Amino acid sequence: MQSTSPKPIDAVIVGAGGGGGIVAQELATAGWNVVVLERGRWMKFEETGHHELKSQRTTVLGSAFGPDDARHVRMRQTGPDKWTKVLPSDGAYNNIAACVGGGTLSYGAMAWRFLPKDFAMKSTYGAPPGSTLEDWPITYDDLAPYYDRAEWDIGVNGRAGANTFEGKRGKDYPMPPLPFNREASILNAAAKKLGWHPFPIPMAINSKPYGGRPGCVMCPHCVGFQCEVNAKSSTAATVLPRAIATGNCDVRTECVAYSILTDTKGRAQAVAYFDAQGKRQVVNARKAVILAASATETARLLLLSKSKLYPNGIGNRHDWVGRNLQGHAYSGAFGLFDQELYDGVGPAARIAVCDFNHGNDGIIGGAMLCNEFIRLPYLFARSIRPPGAARWGKKHKDFQRQWYKRSMGVKGPVQEVPRWEARVELDPAVTDHWGIPTLRLSGGRHPKDIETGRFIARKSAEWLRAAGALEVFESVAGSGLSGGQHQAGTARMSKDIQSGVVDTDCRVHETENLYIADGSVHVTNGGFNPSLTIQALAYRTSARILKNV
Repeated sequence: MQSTSPKPIDAVIVGAGGGGGIVAQELATAGWNVVVLERGRWMKFEETGHHELKSQRTTVLGSAFGPDDARHVRMRQTGPDKWTKVLPSDGAYNNIAACVGGGTLSYGAMAWRFLPKDFAMKSTYGAPPGSTLEDWPITYDDLAPYYDRAEWDIGVNGRAGANTFEGKRGKDYPMPPLPFNREASILNAAAKKLGWHPFPIPMAINSKPYGGRPGCVMCPHCVGFQCEVNAKSSTAATVLPRAIATGNCDVRTECVAYSILTDTKGRAQAVAYFDAQGKRQVVNARKAVILAASATETARLLLLSKSKLYPNGIGNRHDWVGRNLQGHAYSGAFGLFDQELYDGVGPAARIAVCDFNHGNDGIIGGAMLCNEFIRLPYLFARSIRPPGAARWGKKHKDFQRQWYKRSMGVKGPVQEVPRWEARVELDPAVTDHWGIPTLRLSGGRHPKDIETGRFIARKSAEWLRAAGALEVFESVAGSGLSGGQHQAGTARMSKDIQSGVVDTDCRVHETENLYIADGSVHVTNGGFNPSLTIQALAYRTSARILKNV
C-alpha cells in the first residue's frame, strides 16, 4: 500500500499513528507530496488473530504490535543514580504500539472529548506544590469543531447529549451507540439508583456500516487486538488509505528516524533515518516536518536533533522537552456476583458516568468511570484477584472457574497532575540497535494523583455494590511514572517559549516549520482516553499548516 512520486517532497511526517495518519490525509488531499516514516510496519490480522498471549495487554510473548524486544531498548530509573535496561515486554518500558496505525490499530477505541474544565485545570484548582499544573492556551470551544471533524471523518458512534456534562457540540455523532450488553444494563440501573448520570460510551467503532467499512460483529476480542473486519476506526483503515489513494503519500515502513536536520536559519529541512535495511537515509521536506511519534519518541527525537542553533535539542531552549510526562493513574474496583454477567458480547465496555470528573471536594480533577472490556482468561488470572488470593494451584483454579463469568470491573483514567521531574531524556551511554542514544525515563506521580485515585476507587466500588456485588476489592494506581498507552505532555503547548515547546498551532516555538501532532502537546491529559483529542488537534494542526506554510 505505497505510492511513490518523482515530485519534490513537501512534508515529512514521523509516525503513522493516530495523529500522523490524519496529517498525512489532510496534506495529501490538499495536493502536498508527503512522506510518512513509520518505525513499524503494516500489520495483518492473521499475524496476531485472537491469540490472547500475544495481545490483550499481555506481554508474555513480546509486543504484538511492536516494537520488537531485540532492537528497541530503554533505561528506567530504579533508584538514586541507578538505571536499568528494559525491553518493550517489560511494563517499566511504558510501551506504545509501533506499527502503521499505532495504538489505534489495537486500542479499545473509546473516543472521548475532553470537558471544558479539562483545558483550565490551574484556573479551576490552582497548582499544588511540586507540580507544573497549567491551563491550556486554547479552550474547548477552540477544539470543538475539530472534535466534530474527527468523529465524522474516522467514524465514531455515540449519542449527542447523552453525557449531561459534555461541552457544546456542533452536530450529533455519525452513528448510534452500540446497545447495552448484560453488564451495562445492570450498571445502568445501579447508577440511576445512586442518582448518577449513565450514558453509552462513544467509540471509534462502526455500530453500522460506515465509510466503506462494515459494522462491529461484537466479538469479545477487541481491546488489545486488531479488528478482523476493520470495524474499528484505526488510522490504518481510514485516513491513511485515503492519503495513499491521492497519489501524494508514500508510507515508508520500518524506518527509524534519528535526527531533524535544519538550515542556517533554523528551519527544519529534512529528517535523517535508518531504512528497513539499516542504511542511513535523508528525506528532504520543502515546506514542513511534522512529528507524531508518541510523547516519548517525539521528545527523544527533539533531544537528538542538536546543532549550533539548537545545542540542547530543537524546542528545548528552556528545558521543557521531555518534561511533564503523563499518562493516567487508572483506579477502580472489581466485584464478584452471584449471577453470570459474562455474555461474550464485545466490546464489553459500553457504559460510563462523568459525575466525578470535576467538582469533588478536596480533589483535583477526577475521572470518568466505565465498565471494563472483556478480560480473556489469562488477563483475568493476572489481574482479577482479591488481596491475598492464591496465584497458583487448586485454589487459583477454583477461583478462576467460579468467578470468571461472575465478575465485573469499573475503572477510571485519573487525570494526573503534571510534574517537572516526570521526564524523558537521553541516556548518556546506552544506545539502541542502530547506535542511537536511547531514552531513559524517571520521576513519578504527584501525591494528589493517589488521593484522586482512592476517591475514584471508592466511587467504583459504590457503583458495583449498588449493582449487587457480593464482594468488592479496590485498585489504586501506585506512585510510579505513568507513560504507557496514554502518554502525553513532553512537548507541552504554551503561549510563549519560556513556558513550553509548541505554540497554539502546535508549531515548535523556535522552529517555524516544525509541528507536533501527538499527545506530547497536551498540557494536561483529561480524565479520559486521549485518542480523540490527539486526533482533533491533528485536524486543527493540519489546517494551520496549510494556512501558515
